[in-house]
Amino acid sequence: MTQQQLAEKVGIKFQQIQKYETGTNRISASRLWDISEAMDVPVTFFFEGLGEIDDDKAQKKNILEDKEALDLVRCYYAIPEHQRKRLFDLARVLSDAA
Repeated sequence: MTQQQLAEKVGIKFQQIQKYETGTNRISASRLWDISEAMDVPVTFFFEGLGEIDDDKAQKKNILEDKEALDLVRCYYAIPEHQRKRLFDLARVLSDAA
């Protein structure tokens, strides 16, 4: 994508894109959001190391959407506390062995 094309998608002049790229002008958070939308990338694309955080969040979200995982958590908390501790220890040992 050229600076001109990006500028048109964002609704600014291409010279402003040049100034952002060269560091002549600072970019506001809202403008960075607009640019990420125009480029069809997450805003974290512009920040080193944040992509991995998003991957972790996506994985956690998928676990929370899993009906079996939610049922397992409900059952776990229905067990008396002293037995839960034993079950937790057993699960930890089994998961390490896998």
